[in-house]
Amino acid sequence: MRTALYARVSTRDKGQDVGMQVREFQEFCQRRNWTVADQYIDDGISSSKERRPQLERLMFDAKKRKFDAVLVYRFDRFARSMRELVNALAEFQSLGIEFISLHEGIDTSTPNGRLVFGIMASVAEFERELIRDRVRSGIQHAKAKGKRLGRPRVQVDAGRIDGLRRQGRSWSQISRETLELYRTRIVAERQTQAWISARV
Repeated sequence: MRTALYARVSTRDKGQDVGMQVREFQEFCQRRNWTVADQYIDDGISSSKERRPQLERLMFDAKKRKFDAVLVYRFDRFARSMRELVNALAEFQSLGIEFISLHEGIDTSTPNGRLVFGIMASVAEFERELIRDRVRSGIQHAKAKGKRLGRPRVQVDAGRIDGLRRQGRSWSQISRETLELYRTRIVAERQTQAWISARV
């Protein structure tokens, strides 16, 4: 089986060694007679960072079917949250790619691994429903208190826009000019309010 190895350590100065993860991966693949298709290593990159270049490359290569399985050290080395993990596993499943977490003993190529994935997916869906309910409750509470939701309305000078169109201006030019005018007006109003407040 062609296997992709994904390893990550968040920092290099606390004794973390990505080489340890890679050695264990290689031993695991040797025991199973699996071929290492490629190694994807995010060295010194925290999971809190938006971009993890090697993980992005792995997901891109997965869509090209460059491997049959993904091997990770632990869940937290691969995903930032349960939802992110489940989404990635669902994508692998749709592509026919197995997922193995070495130290959690999860292997979606086995019945037990598929059962655990199903449970995790159910938990993630339950969390999504809780979040949706909290958002709906928050919106209803805000409406009950009379708060207006959504973006504030912006007054538009229709006559000015019509005049600019007759002058042959494009919509993008009109948008820039009216936005600049709006910003200038807001700045002037704030300066006036500050001047009045300073003298009250």
